Amino acid sequence: MSEKLKPIPEGPRAVTPYLTVTGAAKALEFYKNAFGAVETLRLVGPDDRVGHAEIEINGTPIMLSEEYPEMDVRSPTTLGGSPVGIHLMVEDSDAVFNRAVKLGATAVRPVENQFYGERSGKLKDPFGHIWYISTKTEEISNEEMVRRAEAWTQGKSTE
Repeated sequence: MSEKLKPIPEGPRAVTPYLTVTGAAKALEFYKNAFGAVETLRLVGPDDRVGHAEIEINGTPIMLSEEYPEMDVRSPTTLGGSPVGIHLMVEDSDAVFNRAVKLGATAVRPVENQFYGERSGKLKDPFGHIWYISTKTEEISNEEMVRRAEAWTQGKSTE
């Protein structure tokens, strides 16, 4: 990897994911241990449910709460899955992916070098959320990405 290439690109963070989980306290611990999350806030209601919590992963905020069916707030576990995935940039995608799997995540797609200049894999955490664990491996132009994507969809080498 070149000296100038950053495995975790810098950029704006104007959108904050808000995850709903069954077992928020366990989810917070999983995200700390698997992804190095730092918990910055936890609000627990009188019923001992986590009403709202905030963590940061690599400086990016993520909010989460327990399910609240009475307010139509439901988790992927209750809904039978989630169509939304979180793309997490890390220093070492292989290490983070393997650690998450050891802690209970399910590997959906193994970590591999991708045509779009990242080493990436897909997993489902124990709470039903999808994570794409990636490390930037090369800088490529949009034009090159289009060329590689076309080659990839046709089953050709992207080299």
